[in-house]
Amino acid sequence: MEAAQRAVADLLTALGRNPGSDHLVDTPRRVAHAYAEMLTPREFDLTTFPNDEGYDELVLARGIPVQSLCEHHLLPFHGVAHVGYLPGERILGLSKLARVVELFARDLQVQERLTKQVADWLLEHLAPRGVGVVIEAEHLCMSLRGVRATGSRTVTSAMLGMLRDDARTRQEFLAMAGVSR
Repeated sequence: MEAAQRAVADLLTALGRNPGSDHLVDTPRRVAHAYAEMLTPREFDLTTFPNDEGYDELVLARGIPVQSLCEHHLLPFHGVAHVGYLPGERILGLSKLARVVELFARDLQVQERLTKQVADWLLEHLAPRGVGVVIEAEHLCMSLRGVRATGSRTVTSAMLGMLRDDARTRQEFLAMAGVSR
């Protein structure tokens, strides 16, 4: 943490700011702690239950908030994730869909990788018949600087199993997620 604080103070100095000024004296500590928090996922226990009822329809959590840091600019991107699966022998505690999104979002990321990591993790740990993940996010590296395309959203998707192989199942997921146009 001390090295991160020194790096922030050095960055402020390099940008022509005085890190010892009244307004900036505690900034290196605050910035270092903020980045540590944003890059540290909370641990969770995977909670699954037997699919005793044989439920075989899509389970979808829409609008899961997602925040991450662009690994190219260290600026945030934020939006929503829509995560669904077709149950196999087990069903998932619903809050765990949001936890899995957060697990991978609390890292230096690109949205494409984040989307695939969530889908792959669910496939590996839950063994469903299919998984779908769509993330819609605004990247501050694109809206605050460069092209300054404020409000533009990037949409990525990952479909595995039946959601990839069966066009009707894929379309059902996209329609339920609200991203089918």
